Amino acid sequence: MTAQTREDVVDLLLKQHDEIRSLLDTVEKSSGERRKQKFDELRQLLAVHETAEEEVVHPYARRKFGGDEAVNEILDEERQGKQVLSRLEDVETGSPDFLPLFRKLRAAVEAHARHEEETEFPQLRIKGSEDELVGMATLVKAAEAVAPTHPHPGVESQTKNLALGPMAAVVDRARDAIHKARS
Repeated sequence: MTAQTREDVVDLLLKQHDEIRSLLDTVEKSSGERRKQKFDELRQLLAVHETAEEEVVHPYARRKFGGDEAVNEILDEERQGKQVLSRLEDVETGSPDFLPLFRKLRAAVEAHARHEEETEFPQLRIKGSEDELVGMATLVKAAEAVAPTHPHPGVESQTKNLALGPMAAVVDRARDAIHKARS
């Protein structure tokens, strides 16, 4: 790849936001086993995506452009989204309670993504060098590869993610493997 075609962190996160939006649509429109499978995909993508942002992107934003207030708002949105997602994990996808709670999650996720896209991402492009942004994409991918696959509300800081994330990831991935083996 040439320097001009290397994927930077903003491109990567925007692609993931598009994938999340697509999964939100699919979960809402589907039913039965397909809804359950797509919800599991969505839950995992949201969990690893948010963890990587919390470990890599948001700390960089704080350092690089003094984005304390904006980052604190984003972290609060992530905590609230994780709380709803965590509650949603305990609801069967075929239950009449699922779609109303899912729609609450969807609204929170879409508002959060827009907030990042309108505030944080433009600042990353302005303040970050190309090499920094490309390097961050690599770091985000590495963080996602070992991130927890379920929401853990209250673990939104880089410090908490680095301290608690590895153990949570092992537990989550073991839980996922057991669940898959039983299916």
